[in-house]
Amino acid sequence: MDYSILDFVALIGAVCLFLYGMKVMSEGLQKAAGNGLRSILSAMTRNRLMGVVTGILITALIQSSSASTVMVVSFVNAGLMSLEQSMAVIMGANVGTTFTAWIVAIFGFKVNMGTVLMPLLAIAVPMMFMKKNKTKSIGEFLIGFVFLFMGLASISEYVPDLSKSPEIFESLKAYTAPTFFNMLIFWAVGVVVTAVIQSSAATFAIVLILAAKGWVPFDMACAMVLGSKIGTTITPVLASLGGNTAAKKAAAGHVLFNVLGAVWELPCFFLVVKLIVWINALFGLADPNSLYQAANSGKAMTEADQATYTFAMSFAMSMFHTVLATINLGVMIWFTKAYVKMVNFLVKGKKKKADEEEFQLKYISTGMLSAAELNISQAQREVAVYAQRVERMLGMAKTLLHTKTGTEEFKKLLERITKYEEISDRMELEIAKFLNAVVDGRLSHDAKLRVSTMLHIVSEIESIADSCNNIAKTLVRKEEAGAHFEEYNYNNIDTILKYVSEAMSNMIAVLVDMDNVTNEDLMRNYDKEKEINNFRNQCRTENIENVNQKLYPYSAGIFYMDIIGEAEKLGDYIVNVIDSVDEQVQRIAPETHIQALNPEK
Repeated sequence: MDYSILDFVALIGAVCLFLYGMKVMSEGLQKAAGNGLRSILSAMTRNRLMGVVTGILITALIQSSSASTVMVVSFVNAGLMSLEQSMAVIMGANVGTTFTAWIVAIFGFKVNMGTVLMPLLAIAVPMMFMKKNKTKSIGEFLIGFVFLFMGLASISEYVPDLSKSPEIFESLKAYTAPTFFNMLIFWAVGVVVTAVIQSSAATFAIVLILAAKGWVPFDMACAMVLGSKIGTTITPVLASLGGNTAAKKAAAGHVLFNVLGAVWELPCFFLVVKLIVWINALFGLADPNSLYQAANSGKAMTEADQATYTFAMSFAMSMFHTVLATINLGVMIWFTKAYVKMVNFLVKGKKKKADEEEFQLKYISTGMLSAAELNISQAQREVAVYAQRVERMLGMAKTLLHTKTGTEEFKKLLERITKYEEISDRMELEIAKFLNAVVDGRLSHDAKLRVSTMLHIVSEIESIADSCNNIAKTLVRKEEAGAHFEEYNYNNIDTILKYVSEAMSNMIAVLVDMDNVTNEDLMRNYDKEKEINNFRNQCRTENIENVNQKLYPYSAGIFYMDIIGEAEKLGDYIVNVIDSVDEQVQRIAPETHIQALNPEK
C-alpha cells in the first residue's frame, strides 16, 4: 500500500478541519442565540421532561453533546441549575447528539456536497461583513457547516485504502466475525479514539467512512459508535476539574449515565443490530451488511450499487445511534433521583473550615471556557458574590469604629479587614483574568459589552474594598496620634455609613439580577448617592464651626473628616457600578430603558 507519512498528516488535518467546522458552527449558533440560549437553559429545566427536551434541542442546535454538557457543568458550577436538573439535560443531550449523525449521513453520502459547499461559502463570507451581529453569526455558522463537510470529504480521501494492502485487510478480517469478544474490541477502539479527539461526531464520521468503504462490517462499526458514547465523557470531566464540587458532580453524572447505559446495552447489542436491519428493510433500504459482503466478494461494484449500499449503511448507523440513545433515555429517565444519590455518594466535597471556604471563587474557574457565550452568566454571579464579600468589609469597618483600640479584639478585626482587602485584590485579578479569557473566545457584540461592563464593575468593587481598608487605617492613625472622637463624631460617622450600607445593599440587589434591572432600582441608588453627598457637605460645614468652638480638637476633626470623606468616596464607587449597569441597559436593551439619569451627570 502506497501510503506515506504525508498522507497520514493530511488525514489528521482532515479530522482537524472537521472538528474546527463543528466548533465554528457551534459558536456561531451560540452567538446568534446569545441571551436566548442562556434563558432556554436556565428556564426550561423545571422538571425532568422539560430538562430532557432542553438537552435534545440545545445539542441538536449546537451540534455537540460535549459542548452542551460543558454548558450544563458551567451552569451547575454557577448555581443556575441543580444537579437533578442537569441530569435530565445531560440525558437529553445524548439523544440530541444523534442529530449530527443524521446530518453527516444524509448530506455527506446522499447529497453531492461538492456542488453546494462553494455556493454556500459565497453566501456565508459576505454575511460576515454585514453590520447586523446576528447576520454575522449566521454567516459564521454556515462557514462552519462548509468546513465540516470539507473535512468529511478529506477524511474519506485520506483514509488508507486497506483493499490495496491484503495483509492488513486479512488481519482485520480476523476480528470482524460477529462475536461478543470482537464487538468488545471495536467498542474499546471507539472509546479510545473519541477520548483522544474529544468528539463523538468526528468518531462517527470516521467509522461511517470505514464502513462505507466496506472495510468494517455494520455490527462492528456500531460497536465503535457505542464506545464513542463513553469516550465523549472526557470533555466535561476535563471541564469540571477547575470547578466546584457541584460541577464535578454534574460531570460525574454524565460519566455515570453513559457507563451504566453501556453496561445494559452491551448484552443487548446484537439484538439491537438485528432491529436496525429490520428497520432498514421497512424503509425499503438494503441490508447494511450487504456492503461489507459485496466489498469482500471480489466482484467489482457499479457506482449505483456502491451509492445504494453506502446510503443504506449510513442510514442504518444513524438509526442505531438514535434508537440506542432513545431506549437508554427511556429507561434511565425514571432513575434521575437515584443517579443524583449515587453521584452525591461518589463525589464528596472537601471538608474545609468556613473561613477558608469564604475566600474561594465560588462560580468561575479557568477550566470551563468551552462555551464562552455562556460563561458570562457564571461571571455575573461571581461579581455579585464579590460585592457581597466586600460588603462584609464595610460591616467590619463599622464594628471597628466602636471597638476599643489597643485591645485584642481590635487587633483581630483589623487583621481580618487587611486579609479581606488582600483577598479582594486577588479576586479582582482572578475574575478579570477569567473575563479576559472569555473575550478571547468567540463572542457576540452584546456579550462583549457585558464583559466590558463587568470588568469596570469589578474595578469599582475593588475600590470599595480599598476605601473600607482606608477607614480602618484612619482609625489606627487616630489612635497613634492620641486623638479622640466625641459622641457627635461617632453619631455622624454611623449615619453616613448607614447610608453607604443601604446604597451597597441596593447595588448588590442590582448585580444579583443584572439582566432584569429596572429603572426604579437604578434611581433608588442615585437618590441614595445624593443623600450621602448632602450629608457629607453638612458634616464638612459643621466640622469647621465645631473646631472653631473647640467642641473637639483640630486633630480629631481631621481624622473625623477623613472618615466622612472616605464614606463619600464609597458612595461614588457604588454609583459608578450603577452607572455601568445603566449604560449596559441603554446599549443592549434601549427599548426597555427609560433613562435613569445620575443626578451628578
